[in-house]
Amino acid sequence: MKSTRKIAIITGVIFVIATVAAILAPMLLPVLTGAGYLTQLSAQTNRVAGAAFLYLVAAFTSAGIAISLYPVLKERNAGLAIGSVVFRTLEAAFYMVAVVSLLSLLTLGQQFTIAGATDRSLLQSIGDSLQSIRDHATLMGVFAFSLGASMYYILFFQSRLIPRWLSGWGFVAAILMMAACMLALFSDNPVTGYALLILPIAVQEMVMAVWLIVRGFNPPAIASKPVKTETNELLDVG
Repeated sequence: MKSTRKIAIITGVIFVIATVAAILAPMLLPVLTGAGYLTQLSAQTNRVAGAAFLYLVAAFTSAGIAISLYPVLKERNAGLAIGSVVFRTLEAAFYMVAVVSLLSLLTLGQQFTIAGATDRSLLQSIGDSLQSIRDHATLMGVFAFSLGASMYYILFFQSRLIPRWLSGWGFVAAILMMAACMLALFSDNPVTGYALLILPIAVQEMVMAVWLIVRGFNPPAIASKPVKTETNELLDVG
C-alpha cells in the first residue's frame, strides 16, 4: 500500500476517534449547572473520570489529524501545513487545560460534601472559577481548531487532493465554527450552545473521514508536481 494511501486511512480513523470521543464525553459528564453541581460530581466519580479520559482522547487526536496530514500537505504549502499543526496542537493544549479544571472540580466536589456551611461558600466560589476556566479554555481550543482546520481545507481546495465540494464544505463549516466562537466570546455563553453553527463541521468531518478511508487522496493530485510558493521557497532556503 502506498504511503499516501496509508496516511489517508490513518487520518480518516483519527477523525472518527476524535469525533466519537468528543460526542461521548459530554454524554457521560453530569450536568455542571445549578447550586448542587459539586455534590453531583462527587457522587459520580467514575462518570467524571470517564468523561475526562474521553476529552483527553479528543485532545490528542485533534493534534494527530494535522500531524498525520502534514507529510502530504507540506509538499503543497509548508507554511500552511505547519500552521495547521501549530493551531491544532494549541487546540489540544487548551482542551487539556479544560480537563485539568474538570478533574479539579471533581476533587473540589469531594471536599464540598464533607465541608461545613462556611467552607462550602468558599468552595462553591472556587468551583465557579474553575468552571469559568474550563469554559474559556474550551472556547480558545475551538478558536484554535477553526484556524488550524481552515488552513488545511484551503490546501485541500487548492490541491484537489479531495473533491472541492468536500474541502469547500469544510472551509465554510470552519468559518461557521469561528462565528460560534465569536458569539460565545461576546455573550459569555458556552460555545456548545450554538449547535446549528457547530453541526456543519461535525457532519463534514465524518463524511471526510469515510471518504479518506474508502477513497483516499485523489491520485492525479498526488501525482502532479506541486507548485512552488514563496512560503515553500523561503522555508527550503532556511
